[in-house]
Amino acid sequence: MNEVVHVAVYDTFVDWEIGLAIDHINKPMWHKDPGRYAVATVGATADPIVTMGGLRMLPDTTLDAVGPEDSAMLVLAGNDIWNTEQFTPFAAKAREFLDAGVPVAAICGATGGLAMAGLLDDRAHTSNAAEFLSGVGYAGGHLYREEPAVTDRDLITAAANAPVHFAREILERLDVFEPNVLASWFKLYGQRDPAGFYELMAG
Repeated sequence: MNEVVHVAVYDTFVDWEIGLAIDHINKPMWHKDPGRYAVATVGATADPIVTMGGLRMLPDTTLDAVGPEDSAMLVLAGNDIWNTEQFTPFAAKAREFLDAGVPVAAICGATGGLAMAGLLDDRAHTSNAAEFLSGVGYAGGHLYREEPAVTDRDLITAAANAPVHFAREILERLDVFEPNVLASWFKLYGQRDPAGFYELMAG
């Protein structure tokens, strides 16, 4: 049976921020254990959502039907609702996952929503800018790192302009690739070095 990586979906979901991560989780090429993972979308309700790019998506399931025991990871893309009540159920689900030791990965505005919920107060993290998070009044400013992506225990955070670094942290945390394969993958996508492609194909 597949382990499911749940991708939270909501209106204004930023399509491109998680594309590399979920594509390479779902596509078995280069995987250590092909077929181990499946990707599913989870919404606050079963109603369709519209992404930032204007794509209409119907969630596979709903937050109330998903628990940490059902999931390998919860992925939260950027959005324009992170500081509204619309995002609150997703931050609450992230807390539930983290409390259970199941990883959560958040990028861009989603990090702001987690900061507002107090989930960045005791974990090293990053975001779009320290000033972005300081404006929400959270208590974790001393743990902010000027890095493209940061992993602390079960929480992965990333800046909006670092989708490749975000994907690398997710793929590493889920143990999708062997370390040398992940290094070649990042050489290709993160460093734009074509040698990474030839290394991957040779493997």
